[in-house]
Amino acid sequence: EVQLQASGGGLVQAGGSLRLSCAASGLSFDDYVIGWFRQGPGKEREGVSCINSMDGSTFYAESVKGRFTISSDDAKNTAYLQMNSPKPEDTARYFCAVKYTGWGVPITCNSYEFDYWGQGTQVTVSS
Repeated sequence: EVQLQASGGGLVQAGGSLRLSCAASGLSFDDYVIGWFRQGPGKEREGVSCINSMDGSTFYAESVKGRFTISSDDAKNTAYLQMNSPKPEDTARYFCAVKYTGWGVPITCNSYEFDYWGQGTQVTVSS
């Protein structure tokens, strides 16, 4: 059974930093794309960042480019989202998800493509 456990959320001041973690079990990370998505109050779920563990390719939403960094540690089956200089508009519940992929497959970060989801972790950015 595949399980994803997101953690690391909390209250952070704008301009601070926060690191989210996504620990996976029941699969081997190096065959998957790991994605971070978020959903704020009254908003649709959006792709924040994705990484292909097989070849290291990444995707970032325009709104987080230059501020957030995604990474994965295949040995630990854990992915991270380093959030630097967060803004109040980054306030949302953050979810991690995975989808099976292959080497060199162009990375995409659409929620409907992902097969397994964690329960999410709340991030609140105060101004």
